[in-house]
Amino acid sequence: MADDARDSTSSGSEADTGQSEAAGEVETELSRDMSLADVTFIGVGAMIGAGVFALTGFAAGLAGPALTLAFLLNGFVATFTAVSYAELGAAFPEAGGGYLWVKEALVDPNGFYAGWMSWFAHAVACSLYAITFGTFLLELIHYAGYLPAREEILLFGFITGSLLEKLFAVLMVALFAYINYRGAEETGTAGIIVTVIKVIVLGIFVGFGILATVNSPNWTGKFLNSPEFAPAGLFGIVGAMGFTYIAFEGYEIIVQSGEEVVNPGTNIPKAVFYSMVIVVPIYILVAFASIGGIEVTQDLVQQGGLGGQQQVYTWELLGELGELGIIEAAGQFVPFGVPLLLFAGLAATMSALNATVYSSSRVSFAMGRDRALPAMFKRINPDKRTPDVAIFLSAVLIAIMAVALPIEAVAASADIMFILLFVQVNWTVIRMRQTHPDLPRTYTVPFMPWPPLIGIFLQFLLTPFLIYTLGLEFVGIGTSNHGLIALVTTTVWMGLGLAIYYGYSKQQEAEQLEEETPTIISERTPSEAEQQLVVPIANPENATQLMRTAVDIVEDRGGEILVMSVVTVPQQTPISQGRQFITDEREVLNEAMEIAEAEDIPVSGTIRIGHDVAQAILNTIDQYGSEGVLMGWKGQHKSQRRDIVLGSNVDTVAQEANADVLVERLGPDATGAAETVLLPTAGGPHAEFAAEIASAIADSDNSRVDIVHVVDPDADETERRNAQEQLASTKDYVSDAGEITTRVIEGDDVVETIVEESEGYDITIVGATREGLLNQLTFGSVPEEIGWNAKSTVLMAKRNLGITSLLNRWL
Repeated sequence: MADDARDSTSSGSEADTGQSEAAGEVETELSRDMSLADVTFIGVGAMIGAGVFALTGFAAGLAGPALTLAFLLNGFVATFTAVSYAELGAAFPEAGGGYLWVKEALVDPNGFYAGWMSWFAHAVACSLYAITFGTFLLELIHYAGYLPAREEILLFGFITGSLLEKLFAVLMVALFAYINYRGAEETGTAGIIVTVIKVIVLGIFVGFGILATVNSPNWTGKFLNSPEFAPAGLFGIVGAMGFTYIAFEGYEIIVQSGEEVVNPGTNIPKAVFYSMVIVVPIYILVAFASIGGIEVTQDLVQQGGLGGQQQVYTWELLGELGELGIIEAAGQFVPFGVPLLLFAGLAATMSALNATVYSSSRVSFAMGRDRALPAMFKRINPDKRTPDVAIFLSAVLIAIMAVALPIEAVAASADIMFILLFVQVNWTVIRMRQTHPDLPRTYTVPFMPWPPLIGIFLQFLLTPFLIYTLGLEFVGIGTSNHGLIALVTTTVWMGLGLAIYYGYSKQQEAEQLEEETPTIISERTPSEAEQQLVVPIANPENATQLMRTAVDIVEDRGGEILVMSVVTVPQQTPISQGRQFITDEREVLNEAMEIAEAEDIPVSGTIRIGHDVAQAILNTIDQYGSEGVLMGWKGQHKSQRRDIVLGSNVDTVAQEANADVLVERLGPDATGAAETVLLPTAGGPHAEFAAEIASAIADSDNSRVDIVHVVDPDADETERRNAQEQLASTKDYVSDAGEITTRVIEGDDVVETIVEESEGYDITIVGATREGLLNQLTFGSVPEEIGWNAKSTVLMAKRNLGITSLLNRWL
């Protein structure tokens, strides 16, 4: 795990007292003096951290001799996430990591859950290292002759060996929490020294282990005849992969160092891949040396509780010895192997303890600063200038996990949380290709979106296998419910997070939204309307037509209109300085509102300031709980980038708004009147919504709505009958027009047929189509192609489908 972890969220001064952006005119950044070799070494040190000492024995019990294959496959699986970290780390060369990327690209509660899971994952990983430290320290004391074996300890009549290990773990957590409170961090030099010690000791272990293996009579039988290479089959291999997956997350530590790396766009991706190439063989060799080098002795059989078995295999013995498996193996074939491995393990666990206490507390501190957690988490001690409450509460969480759960369940819980975080990062790299198309990507994931999608699939595959395997008979060594404990622990934590998000964090968003895009001018009148339609006005030339459409909709469906305008300022300009950029927005706003007032429609107006137009619109929708938004689209030239379908602002709002979305592209002859309406339909909730809008717009006695359905010229009778039924169903949603007709029309190409049909109509209204998950278009290809090519005004409609739309926004 991350021995040298320094969580992304702590970048910048911890003594921040909440001063406004206007006060900060000097940007602080870290000096870039870390070379490719330096950052690669950090990744290697993180990936061969305390986990290799703690988990190798357990994993051998799960996979048997196939542990070597499990480590190889784990490297393969981790590569699909590593490429995502390489692209995002090179594009964002700053202290950050998965939490900040998810916050940037995915809608809430993804950002909240990224931090919530990251906090728990680091805390649980810290519990794992604390428990391992306690076990190693007790074993070292026993080796020195000051205490009997763990199973024989009984101090003061009630302190057993297991309880003593837990006490050591809690004391070390308290010690490192105090060290972090005092502000003392592990220095970079000390971290490098610890990593060098680990690499040297593991090198000695592997060398002597391979020598002992090849010198052992019939050593191949330990791998091929025990009783077989993979005793638990696929379940055992994949279960071991999931159980040890925490060891392969060190590439997050590499990207967190991006702010200090020379030429990060090139060196960060290289460091990610170089560290993987170095570390995977080390893990395979450690597994090989452990299983092949150890010999089954009567003392170890009794120590492992296997005295009742007639035949004991080396991998069984390692599995039952657990975190002491690699230590006992070293005691057989490495000179002074037990104290050597124990000292190395203690150094590794202390290094990891310090790093994870630091990182877990900084995640919770950052969430408090972001208002995702209560304000006490962001409290800075005035004397020590450290987040004392966040450190204390993180230490309490770590200690509870260390005391309450067995080490296998702790490791599995941490694995599950990191897997879920990595799934979010993989999805983020896909989303950022759309939401952040102009990022300076010096490294790009090839064959997008398949590598991150494969990574998501494989990591989801690991989780149930991990839980199921740990819940089965432990490969013939007694029963275990560790998988169930890990699953329940994870579920409880996720459920608690959901309650906190909707019970607290989301309630804080309104205040934060107002700060991010503050209201400069508000012409809001009290209204009892239950529904609100937001109409952003950017182009005064389109304001009249947009407002007439909004008036028709609200007049028919009820509610009020909120007209808004956004004043944007550059990212480097503080929000508070944006008022000076207001020019004609107030006049445009008043003219738009007069159109609604002339029709006695309740209307309000607001001008907001922000760095991003789309985000300001989304903030307004969320802050006021608006049910719909109507935007204008000028129809950019077809040569524009096709991953920006309608325009970046319209795309973003249409995809992420928690509201019904209407986008109107004005035709060259738009006059505001809608006497003739073309309504293509293919069924579905969006088509029904489009029919409702058509009914609202064409509500005069002289209006006509023509509902059409396109079929192939070679369509059979069944298809034509289905088309007629579709038309009849859609007609039920159109009630106010003077005349309503339905027609089945033939055409080889749906878009060309509708575009040709739209000539002569005042407006064409089309609902969004249901596209595949990988389709990056906003409304679906058919409506957007109609919008691009139609000669008249086009109105695209997309209904908010509640939980379905929520899941789509999350993804």
